[in-house]
Amino acid sequence: MQHQKIRQADAAALDIAELRQTLGSYPTGVTVVTTLDSEGEPEGFTANSFTSVSLDPPLVLVCIGKGAGCYPAFTSTMRFGVNILCGDQQHVSSRFASKSADKFADIAWVSSMTGSPILPGSMAWLDCQLHDRLEAGDHLILIGRVLSFGHCPEKQPLGYHRGSYIAFGVKDQK
Repeated sequence: MQHQKIRQADAAALDIAELRQTLGSYPTGVTVVTTLDSEGEPEGFTANSFTSVSLDPPLVLVCIGKGAGCYPAFTSTMRFGVNILCGDQQHVSSRFASKSADKFADIAWVSSMTGSPILPGSMAWLDCQLHDRLEAGDHLILIGRVLSFGHCPEKQPLGYHRGSYIAFGVKDQK
């Protein structure tokens, strides 16, 4: 077995581009996180930094970059939705990852129990009430308590790996 040389680096000397490549080696699912701003307008962003935190109580977390256009809406919201995208929703992911002023233009959505936008056609969704908000470097971590959820078991997930969308080869569990 061939081993790669492990590099030790002072935190100030880290090559950020190389770190991004290293972190991109981990394949993830793709989500669109949504809320309503103070004017009641829908806001959202694409995130692959999503994970389950706890089942009791039911908690999930997402991270939003402080440079995101919709960042102000998420600094004050008390609710948000997480839409787990399926393989045919690359266009939705791209739209919400863009700098577009109106990311919801031509994107259908329905209101969840809390009012957060839920994107029909997603593989799964979670409607969350804010549990905690933590600053961490150049991101804000939102921890949400899941109030309601749904999923479509026949859909396949959209993935992201090394800067590109991927299809996960999910085998039938029967």
